[in-house]
Amino acid sequence: MFIELDLQSETPIYAQLVDQIVEGIASGALQPGDPLPSVRRLAEDLGINLHTVNKSYNLLKQEGFLQVHRKKGVIVQPDGMPGVTEAFEEKLRRQLRSLAAAAAVRGMTEEVFAQESRSVYRNTITNHGGEQH
Repeated sequence: MFIELDLQSETPIYAQLVDQIVEGIASGALQPGDPLPSVRRLAEDLGINLHTVNKSYNLLKQEGFLQVHRKKGVIVQPDGMPGVTEAFEEKLRRQLRSLAAAAAVRGMTEEVFAQESRSVYRNTITNHGGEQH
């Protein structure tokens, strides 16, 4: 699993880790049932605090993306991904509203905003999360 963190980013490290694991699942790079490194191992590999990895894994477990087994360790949810809920849709609208406002203030048109959104969505699924410019 390839994780790239930006330690200078305003986005907290645990959130970057959550986002990249979800992107890995969406792109197919991580398949249902795939094992993930242990908390200690991933923390060592990334050079971050193990509590940061633990927080990320726990959030992903709560959201239904991961399972944690005493013997198997952490694995990608083998029994299907969480569905679209009202809570998820509200979270999505909140995040999109913030991004749309920032785009509008910078002069981006609705058409370009929608085009960029479609491009990011498609690239996440078909390009293993890689950005295409």
